[in-house]
Amino acid sequence: MTELRKRMIEDMRLRGLLPGTQQRYLESIRNLARHFKRSPEQLSEQEIRDFFVYLTEERHLARSTIMVNVCAAKFLYQKTLQRKWPLLDLIRVKPSKKLPVVLSPKEVRVVLSYVHRPDAHLCLIMMYSCGLRASEATHLRPTDIDSQRMVVCVRNGKGAKDRYVTLPQRTLEQLRAYWQEYRPRLWLFPSRNDQTPLSRGTVHRALKAACQQSTIPKKVSCHTLRHSYATHLLEKGVDLRVIQALLGHRSIKTTFIYLHLTQSTLKAVHRAVDDLMADL
Repeated sequence: MTELRKRMIEDMRLRGLLPGTQQRYLESIRNLARHFKRSPEQLSEQEIRDFFVYLTEERHLARSTIMVNVCAAKFLYQKTLQRKWPLLDLIRVKPSKKLPVVLSPKEVRVVLSYVHRPDAHLCLIMMYSCGLRASEATHLRPTDIDSQRMVVCVRNGKGAKDRYVTLPQRTLEQLRAYWQEYRPRLWLFPSRNDQTPLSRGTVHRALKAACQQSTIPKKVSCHTLRHSYATHLLEKGVDLRVIQALLGHRSIKTTFIYLHLTQSTLKAVHRAVDDLMADL
């Protein structure tokens, strides 16, 4: 490990960044070093500028990917190396306004039926039935399941916040059957060495393979299950503020997007437009 990498890791820990965020930042800086074949500490402000022009105009990376690279560069140069480069505050990525992909309840059942690996299957069920992020589901511990109160304790979620989410009876039954079979100890979904949780990549690959077998044409990711959970709750009449709390959203504005996705909203608009057109 280089001295620069060690210092950055220490700084990120002192700043309280989540392990997943730390890994993404380190990978971004590693890619930066590979691009120039030199230590990031030796790069100039102009070279950093050229790098982001390259990512944007030549590689055409997704907004989210570029934002991770921007945040990683800002942390390294502003926090760890203490460089006051105006460029880092100049870089802006145009916000994406795409609506998230949502599966119907039937499509969720079909896709999950093709996931044959037991731990990945149940992990994905937790994402859908409890509205969990992939990192939250993979990092669950057996002690986080409270069958008496029928809730799941989500620890150290986004923003380092804990929250409780409701646990469906059917999910609890599946968890009990899984526990009877595999008896997990430290992690609910452990990796092969039992000391670390199942990786998000493993779960994502299982979901991707299931989508290919199911022939559902939508572009599905683990986060699609969380989007579907929120949308289906809204269609069932659950208050938007409750959904905000269940998802762990800091702002209600983030949760508003699901208003655009519900079938009940679309049907209401169709009825209203049909009434307007009745006499034409």
